[in-house]
Amino acid sequence: MSERNFDFPRFTKEMKSTHKLLVPNMAPLHFEILQSILRDEGYDIEVLQDDGPGIAEEGLKYVHNDTCYPALLVIGQFITALKSGRYDLDRTALIITQTGGGCRASNYIHLLRKALEKAGLGHIPVASLNFSGLEKDSGFSVTLPLLRKLLAAVLYGDMLMSLRNQTAPYTAVPGAAEALTQQWVEKLNARFHVGKGTAEKELFANFDAIAADFAALELHRVPRVKVGVVGEIYVKYSPLGNNHLEEFLASEGCEVNLPGLLGFVQYCIANTSETIRLYGGSGLTAFGADALLRYIDRLERKMGDAIRRHGLHAPTAFLDMKKLAEGLISYGNKMGEGWLLTAEMAELITTGYENIVCAQPFGCLPNHICGKGMVNKLRAMYPKANITPIDYDPSATRVNQENRIKLMLAVARERLADAGPAAEPATV
Repeated sequence: MSERNFDFPRFTKEMKSTHKLLVPNMAPLHFEILQSILRDEGYDIEVLQDDGPGIAEEGLKYVHNDTCYPALLVIGQFITALKSGRYDLDRTALIITQTGGGCRASNYIHLLRKALEKAGLGHIPVASLNFSGLEKDSGFSVTLPLLRKLLAAVLYGDMLMSLRNQTAPYTAVPGAAEALTQQWVEKLNARFHVGKGTAEKELFANFDAIAADFAALELHRVPRVKVGVVGEIYVKYSPLGNNHLEEFLASEGCEVNLPGLLGFVQYCIANTSETIRLYGGSGLTAFGADALLRYIDRLERKMGDAIRRHGLHAPTAFLDMKKLAEGLISYGNKMGEGWLLTAEMAELITTGYENIVCAQPFGCLPNHICGKGMVNKLRAMYPKANITPIDYDPSATRVNQENRIKLMLAVARERLADAGPAAEPATV
């Protein structure tokens, strides 16, 4: 590797007080909470809201069209923001995650730096947020207290997302679930600001209070098509990446189930020890990963208990969901979303969300194997499975994508009608 490859601007610790950090928007609800936490840590951080077809067009100017679609969008969103005139480019930096696995996402940071240089913005520092030692000299430091806050944010984000999605289609007052979600986001952010909300006792109390508030909403239950959404992590959550898929499904009268972000976090931790078991390595590292997984599992189960206690649907805990992959796919499939993608589909099917959209970037090999490639096997095991893989790519039109989803929904509506009045739950 030439010396020039290392000649790029670094985000230093001193820049924490001088630079604004821009973040690509992947999971809007979660990132709103994460943004508040990082601001409390002293970072001047902003989650980007730039949207529309122009983002992909901007990305295509600097990234080859065969490159991973999420990378193209993330880079397009960054460069669009930097060209907007909203920022002092001498006091602006970017931050991007690196997973460290075999997924192309680990290389986004290098693609981004090349794109910045090509766009005449090569002086913009890029900070790496990673837990695998890919770039150890980043000035963005992740401390243990910050990790606890980030974990709490993911837990709260998952819970609010799940409760909002399962109540929003049935609220007597339109928009009540969305308003309650925003109230809780603001309440949690205020608690984080004064150093509260992350201790276990506070977490458990907040879990119960959140579930109680959503259970108190006036709901009119009517039969609706229930749709689960799985796929590559960015396209799965990002409205920019999936052409506002959740909004489209809501407009079609569906109840949407989006598996939580915590599952992917646990999947990455579980893969650490799985890799050591398969290929060798430090037993101490495997022990640490397993211990961390057990700790997170305990918090996740407490969250699920609070939801069920108030009569609402709680997603299956990760370690229980992992068992659903047995006999379906090997745990050695760890590239990208790997076996987790298959397990999430099995979990959705077995909990009443047998209609599934599998959102995948075109050409994403892990997704095509562990998502689209597993559809026939899932259908053989679960005859009610109604799965449609949807490719997302600059050349794929939104109309085409939505028409394919409508075909899946047509089958789902026929089945719902055949189930008759018995399928209608009681009004809450």
